[in-house]
Amino acid sequence: MTNTRDSICAVATPPGRGGIGVVRLSCDDPRPFMAGLLGREIAPRHAARARFLAADGEVIDDGIALYFPAPHSFTGEHVLELQGHGGPVVQRLLLERCLQLGARLATPGEFSQRAFLNGKLDLAQAEAIIDLIDAGSAEAARAARRSLAGEFSRRVDAVRDALIELRALVEAILDFPEEDIDIERDHDLTGRLDVAADRLAAVLEQARQGALLREGLNVILIGQPNVGKSSLMNALAGYDAAIVTDVAGTTRDVLREAMQIDGIPLHLIDTAGLRDTEDPVERLGIARAWAELARADIAVLLVDAQHGVGREEAEILARLPDIPVITVHNKIDLTSETARIEGDEIWLSAKIGTGIDLLRGRLLALAGWRGTGEGVISARTRHLHALRRAGEHLAVARGLVLQPELFAEELRLAQDALGEITGACHADDLLGVIFAQFCIGK
Repeated sequence: MTNTRDSICAVATPPGRGGIGVVRLSCDDPRPFMAGLLGREIAPRHAARARFLAADGEVIDDGIALYFPAPHSFTGEHVLELQGHGGPVVQRLLLERCLQLGARLATPGEFSQRAFLNGKLDLAQAEAIIDLIDAGSAEAARAARRSLAGEFSRRVDAVRDALIELRALVEAILDFPEEDIDIERDHDLTGRLDVAADRLAAVLEQARQGALLREGLNVILIGQPNVGKSSLMNALAGYDAAIVTDVAGTTRDVLREAMQIDGIPLHLIDTAGLRDTEDPVERLGIARAWAELARADIAVLLVDAQHGVGREEAEILARLPDIPVITVHNKIDLTSETARIEGDEIWLSAKIGTGIDLLRGRLLALAGWRGTGEGVISARTRHLHALRRAGEHLAVARGLVLQPELFAEELRLAQDALGEITGACHADDLLGVIFAQFCIGK
């Protein structure tokens, strides 16, 4: 971890030209920076028109200065923001002046890290900042905003508090072993544990939905050449994202397209037709297709509805990794088939669009999407792992009710797992990994 006593500075606006550029500074003592940059002190929380000064008194820029005194600032320290013109040269000169006055360049996420260390945000809220910035849909942005407002943390803390209360009860029982009591009958440990486990399951479901909104689905289209994979990609995307011809082997490399289905980001991957070929370029594309399958969440196997699943398709299915598979019978416009869905098999026409909505719905169903973003909070893979570990410890604890020492230990492990989400329990290396994903100036 970096030295949290240093004064730090960074450009907080995106690189390049813009109407406004913001240089942000966080420090223990703002007076030297005000004197050197502004030539005077400014009142807290008031936008002050100011000239930003170089070391020789020359004016670097003319803009707005804002001062947020500690502890009532984003980082919990004194924060000074200089809002000037958005040219990269101007911002560089302001940044160099801050460095001359004793600040150092902030590392990625260091402002947010200081906010966490100073108790202004917990870890889940800090991560929600970057989730809000990176949100790929309105639903994902709303979920991130809920987490940033502390909704996710409050739900996790409610479960954690219930476990702490239950642990305290068990520890009290252990402190008075001479009392002749029936632990289960007199204290209903199983009932209390079940209530906490149900709350945890509800939080896990909400978090899982939030992770889906944040990360989306990786869906790969596979099949023999000329079965309509590129046509299906275009139908799902709503425009011509891939070249479509009647020539087998037109798609020779992996094509990627980002889209949304009901607010869920969909990362659609079109691949070369899976077949034996002597064409070295096509063979490279097929090899890449198999490599992409290892990273996919769902595979969509296209077959020609005129022929159905044959030996070649059966061989492809046998080689697939353990992921959900939807078999799409395409080109029903050339047959007497109607658009329909039977389990994980769908009959449609990518060319005329018939049955495409059936595929969209099935993709969301396989992903576990409930169809509404109401109450969903933004969550990450590490949050899901922590929630699942906590649930596993509670499941073990349920079988140890009559062994209070072991019961209490499982409760502690579950409590610690939940604490990792908000940062109540953390390791420095975890903080380094999390905040390194942030922008500089955030």
